[in-house]
Amino acid sequence: MAAERQAGFRRRVFVAVLALLGLSVGAFLAGYVLFAIHVASIVPDPEVKADGIVVLTGGRERVSGALDLLQGGRARRLLISGVHPATTPRQIMQLTESEEDIFTCCVDLDRRAMNTLGNAQESRKWAERNGFHSLIVVTSAYHMPRGILELRRAMPDMRFLPYPIFASELNLPHWYAKATTMKLLMREYVKYIVAWLRSGVEPAQRKQDAASGSTAKP
Repeated sequence: MAAERQAGFRRRVFVAVLALLGLSVGAFLAGYVLFAIHVASIVPDPEVKADGIVVLTGGRERVSGALDLLQGGRARRLLISGVHPATTPRQIMQLTESEEDIFTCCVDLDRRAMNTLGNAQESRKWAERNGFHSLIVVTSAYHMPRGILELRRAMPDMRFLPYPIFASELNLPHWYAKATTMKLLMREYVKYIVAWLRSGVEPAQRKQDAASGSTAKP
């Protein structure tokens, strides 16, 4: 009897673990689909306007889109964040077919950021130096959720206006029809989850550290 009860208990635990695993996988996949639909449905506002523009580099289309906004009077200054150390303003001008005057007066280059977290940190320093309270964020549509998340974590009081760039080869409106696009969105979805989890862990850790400091003996 004892052996039978033990075997029954093991079966129940096994079934419960399988059910939990199935629910977790289902929730993950459902989140992925919602993430993909959200990314595909973001619409850039052609009338967007703010104090400054931040472009999270990664391609010519992003920089060109940001420069078009700047030249259209949508903001006072532009930060191109994450520029390769060897890249010169002249090369960017040639690549984007933009005029030298706009670079001389209103474009700043950040060569320190190595990833999205670095983009957010360097953008915060730049915005503080210029006294900006609102920023247009230019990046690829699939990268926008994570970009905005990191920027908001670095600048909780800043107003962000997304201006997504859609690469034609990805065909995001029909993301489910192309394996490479689905894989790209899956990678970005996982990165977004990691960034989201970190955004909750770090404030909790800071509160814990502050509480520990306040109760420490002198």
